[in-house]
Amino acid sequence: MDGGSVALLREILESTGWVERTRALGLALRATRSPGGLLVVGTPAEEPWHLAAHLGDEARLSGLPQLAPTLVRWSPPPGAPPHLRVGLERIEQARRGETLFVVAEERAPDPLLERVSDARRTGATILALDGGDPELEGLAHDALAVPAQAPLSFDGAQHLVSMAAGEAGRADRPAGLRARLARLLERLSGPHVPD
Repeated sequence: MDGGSVALLREILESTGWVERTRALGLALRATRSPGGLLVVGTPAEEPWHLAAHLGDEARLSGLPQLAPTLVRWSPPPGAPPHLRVGLERIEQARRGETLFVVAEERAPDPLLERVSDARRTGATILALDGGDPELEGLAHDALAVPAQAPLSFDGAQHLVSMAAGEAGRADRPAGLRARLARLLERLSGPHVPD
C-alpha cells in the first residue's frame, strides 16, 4: 500500500475513530529512546516483516532513528543477513527505554506471552496491535485490537500505525526543498529498499 492509498484509507475512516486510534498507537511507538530499541515481533506463523519495513522507511523519512525497528523472529534461518537473524532471545534483553511491539492478528502463543511479561517486568514498554487477544492486551501498556468485523483490515491498520509513527517527525521539521523532493520522488517511484 503506497502513501496515497493510506491517505485515502484515512479519509474514508475519518469519521469512525480508527484514524485517532491508529495515530495514538503510532505516536506511542515514538517513545523508544534509541535506534534498535523498537523490537517488533509477531507469531511463529506470521512475522510482521512488512510493518517493520514500513517503520524503517518512516524512520528514514521523518528523521526519527528510534523508529528503525529490530525485527525479532521465531526461527531465524542460519546465514541470514544480520538484520534478519535476530531471535527471541533479544526480547529477554529488553530494558527500560525500549519498546516491544507485538503484532499478532491471531492469539499470541503462550511462549510469546511469557516473554512479553518478562520484558514488561524489566521496564520495556509493551505495545500491541492484535485481533482481539485479551491476554496480550492485558500485558500491554497500550494496545489496539482490530477485530474481524472492523471497517479496515489488519494490514490496513498496520499501514495507518506506521504512517502515524513517522508523520509527527516530518511535521516537526521544516520541509526544505530536499525533503519535499525526496517525498515527491518516493511517491513517484516507491520507497528505496536497501539490499
